[in-house]
Amino acid sequence: MTAQPAIQPAPANAGDAPTPKSQIPDDKEMLRAAAELTRDISEARPDIYWPDMLVSAAVGYSALAGAILIDDVMLAVLSGVISFVALYRALLFIHEITHLHRNALPGFRTAWNLLVGIPLLTPSLMYEQVHTLHHSRMRYGTPEDPEYLPLALMKPWSLPAFLLVALLAPVALLIRWGILAPIGLLVPGVRKFAWERISSLSINPDFRRRPPETEEQRRWFAWQQVGASIWAMFLLTTPFWLGWKPLLVALAVASAVAIFNQLRTLVAHLWENDGERMTVTAQYLDSVNVPSAVAAFWAPVGLRYHATHHLLPSLPYHSLHEAHCRISAHLGKQSTYQGAIHDGMIPLVMKIARSTMGKRS
Repeated sequence: MTAQPAIQPAPANAGDAPTPKSQIPDDKEMLRAAAELTRDISEARPDIYWPDMLVSAAVGYSALAGAILIDDVMLAVLSGVISFVALYRALLFIHEITHLHRNALPGFRTAWNLLVGIPLLTPSLMYEQVHTLHHSRMRYGTPEDPEYLPLALMKPWSLPAFLLVALLAPVALLIRWGILAPIGLLVPGVRKFAWERISSLSINPDFRRRPPETEEQRRWFAWQQVGASIWAMFLLTTPFWLGWKPLLVALAVASAVAIFNQLRTLVAHLWENDGERMTVTAQYLDSVNVPSAVAAFWAPVGLRYHATHHLLPSLPYHSLHEAHCRISAHLGKQSTYQGAIHDGMIPLVMKIARSTMGKRS
C-alpha cells in the first residue's frame, strides 16, 4: 500500500495564511490503516490496569503521609514530589475509565473512585459523559466542545491565565463538594448551578452540563457525589483537630498535580481550530503525539500519544505505543500520520505562544 502525501496545514508562500483545520479532508488510508493494524491489541488488560493504578495510588498516599509527618524539610519536599508524581499518574486513569467499555474491567471504575477519585475530590462523574463530547466529530473544536478553547488564536495573556487558574482547582473542589453540595440539597438553584458549571473537568467556560440521561446514570453519579461531599466536609474539619499542616500539604500536592495536568492539557492539542466542524484527520492533526521517553513522565497513561488516541479512542493506553509504531512503519515518513508528531513540551508551548503573539492584547 502506497502512503499518501502528508496533509498538513502549511502556507503555500511565506505570506500566506495556513489552511484552516476545518478545511482539511479525511485521509481515508490513514484511518483505515489505524483501524486494521490495531485490532489485535484493542483489549484492555487487567494485569496491566490493576497493578499500575493500585501501585500508583499506594506510592502516592504513602509519600503524602511522609510529606506531612517528616520533620526534615528536604526529605519532606522529596516525599511531596514523589507523592505528586504517583498521584498524578493514578488520577489520569480517569481518562481511561471514560473510554473503557462498561464490561471491560469489572470493578475497576468503582475501585478507582474509592481509592483515587473521591479522595482527590475528582470522581469519574466529572469526566464521564463529558469527555466523550470532545471526541465527537460534530463537536470537537466547536463551541459545543467542553474541552476545547482556540488558545492559539487567543490573546497572549490567555496562556498564563489558562495555567494559573489550575492552582485554584483544589480549593475550588473543596468548596464544590464540601460546601455547595450540602447547600444544594436544600437549594435547587445551587444544585443546578453546581451540576451545570462545576461538575465537569472542562475548560470551555460556556459549557453547561446536562442532567444524567438514565436512572442508572443518576444512581452511579449519586453515590460518587455523596462520597466526595462527605470526604470534602471531613477534610474541612481537619484543621480543628489536626492543625493546618496536613490539609495545606495535601492542597500543595494537589495543586502541583492540577497545574501539571493543565500544562499537559495545554500541549495535548495545537488549539488552532476556528470553531467550525472538523474531519477526523483534522482532529488528528490538531492533536499531538510526543513519542519521546521523557514525555512518558509528563504525559503518562498513554497520553503522550494523544493524537493517536483521537484516531482510536477506545484503544487501551498500554497499546498506544505499539499502535503508533505500527501505523508509522506502515504509512511511512511522508504520510499524514507524521503531521501530528512533535518534539516535546517546550517546543509545543513556544509554538502556541508565538501564535498568540500575533494577536493584539
